Amino acid sequence: MIARHTKRRRSLSHQQTVDGILRGDRAILAQAITLIESSRAADRELAELIVEDCLPHSGNSIRVASQAFPAQARAA
Repeated sequence: MIARHTKRRRSLSHQQTVDGILRGDRAILAQAITLIESSRAADRELAELIVEDCLPHSGNSIRVASQAFPAQARAA
């Protein structure tokens, strides 16, 4: 039997996540996207705070939302 070593990412604080996104850290951005897509209430609350804190730094960008089940998103 092969032992699998899974790397467990440490949880970043709300401010560490925002700071990472603003400095262009793609790994932290990916973690934030995962939070946004999560169905867990706690993750959603944290994701909303992160988005709200990043919005003032977004320039003239707009916020777009898309809802689809994963299978539909892959087919699109």
